[in-house]
Amino acid sequence: MNRLLSTRPVGLRLAGLGLAALILAAGLFIAAPALALGLDPAFPEPAFGPGQAKGVVVWSHGRSIATEDSKSPTPAYLQVLRDDGWDVMRFDRLSRGDTLSDSTKRLIDHAAALKHKGYKQVVLAGQSFGAFLSLMAAEGSSNVDAIVATAPAAYGSFEDFYDSWRLNASRLYPLLERVKRARVMVFYFHGDNFDPGGRGDRSRQILSERGLGYAVIDQPAYLTSHWAASSGLFVRRFGSCIRDFANNDKLSGEHVCTPRWGTMPSAELKLPADMAESRPQRVAAAPAAPTGSGAAQDGAKAPDAFRDVWYGFYPNGREILLGVEAARGDNLTAVYAIGPSIDNKSSATWTRRKGRIVEDSFVFEEPGKSTLRFRPRQDGGLAATWVAADGKTSMTAHLKPIDPGALAKRRSANSSAPESAAASHGDSNQADN
Repeated sequence: MNRLLSTRPVGLRLAGLGLAALILAAGLFIAAPALALGLDPAFPEPAFGPGQAKGVVVWSHGRSIATEDSKSPTPAYLQVLRDDGWDVMRFDRLSRGDTLSDSTKRLIDHAAALKHKGYKQVVLAGQSFGAFLSLMAAEGSSNVDAIVATAPAAYGSFEDFYDSWRLNASRLYPLLERVKRARVMVFYFHGDNFDPGGRGDRSRQILSERGLGYAVIDQPAYLTSHWAASSGLFVRRFGSCIRDFANNDKLSGEHVCTPRWGTMPSAELKLPADMAESRPQRVAAAPAAPTGSGAAQDGAKAPDAFRDVWYGFYPNGREILLGVEAARGDNLTAVYAIGPSIDNKSSATWTRRKGRIVEDSFVFEEPGKSTLRFRPRQDGGLAATWVAADGKTSMTAHLKPIDPGALAKRRSANSSAPESAAASHGDSNQADN
């Protein structure tokens, strides 16, 4: 974590974005403009303009000591709003002179100018320090229609600025109490070193009493750290909820986010046809090993359907599924499926893999392919690790066991045809991932 820059007394030490380089390497963002001063387009596509756009979203980045966050990438969840017909801008500031008071005044001026141009709605979105700026602008201006604040923080982290760290809560609540008219959506994440704790309940109480439209998402499942909103997983789970919140200009109460993505395999996850067929599972000749072990005695009959199936997702927002087809001694045959990337540059794919039980793990390691390791957990799930074929990148995930019969229900519910029988009995339908 980067130490935070202070150009003011300790009460104004600033929070910023410390993992931009890591996330950029994962390909989860759109590159920012080379020159970052004032309002810049967030995406390369031409703007819709005030007459055609649903409104305009202005995103404010964080602030850190090690890098100029004005050059940081645009978070991918904003692409959901762009695709829905919103113009999306960035409020870029150089670190020098980027203070709460000065930058808030500039943001208020930008909001007024955008309203004057004819935009029907002005939504301010921000991360960390940028979230504070967005809320302060909504406190000082009636031209702001909505706020999307992720991990708001402007006074340092627990480790580096303990003396001012609690101000990330005590200075936040008065802002929520004084927002002029904007509806407010705010995200707090588990494991955020800038969060003093308890902000979700207090924020919900304040906003419910104000009579404004609001949404408080407090420590959502699977999303951790100050930078969780920068992940592909955040887009998958909350992109549509943010879109619906922005579109609901009549909202006067609570907007509840109940993301379904990640609870069961989605229609985007491609599977071989035989995984979508509902057939009874194998009945072993000998007492079966505990579910999740993948073990079977030598000479056991190959299953008529998948013995065990686990499902989960990587932090970059790609779904994964492992279905064990056969286990003979320490040898395994399984289907490994991975969903598309959030930018759709990498499509969904599945492959049949051969592996072994090595000590306490299932290991699938073949020349020219990624290495997959799955270690059974006490809860019946799997701790998964993916390592690229070249060994340079890796990801981890937690997979939960699911009923193999649910895959047939998924096909029926989604009304989508599975892979052809010819494809399903080959090694894969695409190159290995």
